[in-house]
Amino acid sequence: MTDKAPKLLVDALGAIGAAREFLATTSLEHYLVDKMRRSAVERQLEILGEACARLAKLDLDLPIQPGNLWLAIGLRNRIIHGYDAVDDEIVYQTVKDDLPLLEAELVELLNLRSAR
Repeated sequence: MTDKAPKLLVDALGAIGAAREFLATTSLEHYLVDKMRRSAVERQLEILGEACARLAKLDLDLPIQPGNLWLAIGLRNRIIHGYDAVDDEIVYQTVKDDLPLLEAELVELLNLRSAR
């Protein structure tokens, strides 16, 4: 892993943390009517996806489930390129249900790299 990887991991983890914080006490119903919150969450998912895409290009031997990494990359692409077809309920559920696993994997990867 190159020396860029730790920064990308920190950026990805920061984006996950922010997105989860923005939704921590927010119901789906409130999220759906809060344009500013939706925009903030989507921005964090863009950062997460871009950091994961750059990370994948640096080191193809990542001990992360490929589906979890590609979930972040695919969601970023959907938000940026298919902005008019983003399903806010899917975004909400992804942050609530799927990001914790990716977060744990990225923390483990950062810890492994820091221990070297």
